[in-house]
Amino acid sequence: QVQLVESGGGLVQPGGSLRLSCAASGRTFSGYAMGWFRQAPGKERQFVAAISWRGVSTYYADSVKGRFTISRDNAKNMVYLQMNSLKPEDTAVYYCAAQRTYNRLSITTASEYDYWGQGTQVTVSS
Repeated sequence: QVQLVESGGGLVQPGGSLRLSCAASGRTFSGYAMGWFRQAPGKERQFVAAISWRGVSTYYADSVKGRFTISRDNAKNMVYLQMNSLKPEDTAVYYCAAQRTYNRLSITTASEYDYWGQGTQVTVSS
């Protein structure tokens, strides 16, 4: 069992930056792929970014490519999402998720993740 806790959300103006953190506890997550998803009110959960368990491979939704960066520190059991040049359409609840068996073919699919955090709200507004 892996427990995930997100932090770092908040209110930011358009063009601003935020850094989300995801702390993992329970069994080690060094063998897990990790992802970030988001869900806006009335919309389906959407893939944002993912990283392989060694951090060699990263994946991004087209909508955030070039603005967001995912990273991980396995020694600290942490995953991060650096978000720059934020836009109002980035407003959503952001979720951290863990995929027990890394599969690059399903890395963007929410149903292929085994553990989820409770989410952190990100609001981009002036």
